[in-house]
Amino acid sequence: MRYIRTFILALLAIVLVTIALANREPLTLRLLPEALQGLFGLSWQITLPTFVILLATIMMGVLLGFVWEWVREHRYRSAAAQERKERLRLEAERAKAAPAPEKDIVAYVDSRAVATR
Repeated sequence: MRYIRTFILALLAIVLVTIALANREPLTLRLLPEALQGLFGLSWQITLPTFVILLATIMMGVLLGFVWEWVREHRYRSAAAQERKERLRLEAERAKAAPAPEKDIVAYVDSRAVATR
């Protein structure tokens, strides 16, 4: 299993390096289109290699997916926590209400029989 994981990670690294080498051209990202930059007075822009933008976009998508699933599964985690609290409460109540263990009658009778001989 370790070899398979290492192989997959090496293959992924090769693919990412290949994509990075093929997409080294600079790309300019702007906050607003050029027509609106003059209107609002904002001209924020950044120039990065294309592969950086691709990888950042993929990472943001994965992060957004994780957050989306975490929010979606909140009700299940909440229900599990409530059930866990209820189980612990019931176990404590059962332990409190359980009768004290009685002596083993068979062992008691055997010890009396041995003592009378």
